[in-house]
Amino acid sequence: MWAPWRAAYIRATHKATTRCIFCFGALREASRKRRLILYAGAEASVMLNLYPYNGGHLLVAPRRHVDALELLSAAESAAIGALLAGSIRILKKSLGPHGFNLGANLGRVAGAGIADHVHWHIVPRWNGDTNYMPVMSATRVISEHLESSFARLEPHFRKLQSSVS
Repeated sequence: MWAPWRAAYIRATHKATTRCIFCFGALREASRKRRLILYAGAEASVMLNLYPYNGGHLLVAPRRHVDALELLSAAESAAIGALLAGSIRILKKSLGPHGFNLGANLGRVAGAGIADHVHWHIVPRWNGDTNYMPVMSATRVISEHLESSFARLEPHFRKLQSSVS
């Protein structure tokens, strides 16, 4: 199974990271695309997961660095709720999944890879997307490159950005 993106993930797990992927200021277009940031609103953002469970796997996070759901402001909670719903609408329209896994891992023991910045996962699912690979060899088959997913989704999030601003 050829999964060249895994090498970057494996190397990254051995390095101490001081920069939070969800914390960023103003971004130029090239930086936004390189970091897979589809939407950057005042209160919250949406990005493609660099290490997806499935094609189109999105991360929704507040812009403010906060580690607990209960510490979110009312504006942040509202923005995140709107982005979760808007992201699902965009994924339905552009990728056509049959369903979704939606959730947040709150705390390291709950499985949070980035425990100090609360965030939600939106994972599109298709009938038959679970096959023998994850069952027999703990391997996932992602059928579309992240750059292709970004190109398909970004125009929809650009429209969302202009309608929210």
